[in-house]
Amino acid sequence: MEFKVLDINGNKTDKKIQFEDKFLSRKSYSHSVYLEIKRYLSAQRQGTHKSKSRGDLSGSRRKLHRQKGTGGSRKGDIKNPIFRGGGRIFGPKPRKYFTKINKHTKSMVRKYLFEDKLKKNKVKIVENIVLDVPKTKFIVKLLESLQLKNKKSLMIIGKMNNNLYLSSRNIRNFRLLNINELDCFSLLNFSDIILSEDSIEKMYKFLIIS
Repeated sequence: MEFKVLDINGNKTDKKIQFEDKFLSRKSYSHSVYLEIKRYLSAQRQGTHKSKSRGDLSGSRRKLHRQKGTGGSRKGDIKNPIFRGGGRIFGPKPRKYFTKINKHTKSMVRKYLFEDKLKKNKVKIVENIVLDVPKTKFIVKLLESLQLKNKKSLMIIGKMNNNLYLSSRNIRNFRLLNINELDCFSLLNFSDIILSEDSIEKMYKFLIIS
């Protein structure tokens, strides 16, 4: 697959990027994609939920009435869960939702998702962008020139530029990521991918995973 490098105005330049077809997958990794996306979304949960059990409540431990002879049931103390304000039975407790998945599987999923974008012609390559000051209008104009305005697009750069990040963070349906921050969920969630020239070398390494 051959791609022309575009300038900031969306025009083709003389530079070309070649992705060799022999490195592209010939099989589906749909189940591995499911496992990785499930792992990623689970890891986003804080897991700080908690309800108070009988031991967490303040109150007397005195038995409310004698065990027998009242005609009523055995109730114990005022913190019994059958009472309003009592402790909750089997309530949620703080926990981690993280699940482990093999590093190789994650790499294969990332490779598979990126290849899927390549095959669907959803990848555009642009020249390196360096901004001296934050300028949101520049990013908006870039998306218009690439015909990606109002589309969910992900831009991947090789080296983080803080001014570039500040220029793009308020744009709806657009996200800027460093190549080292790239995750499988973003590759799946955004329909179009924009690559900068300085991210090509490492992105190409994703394709040659055995």
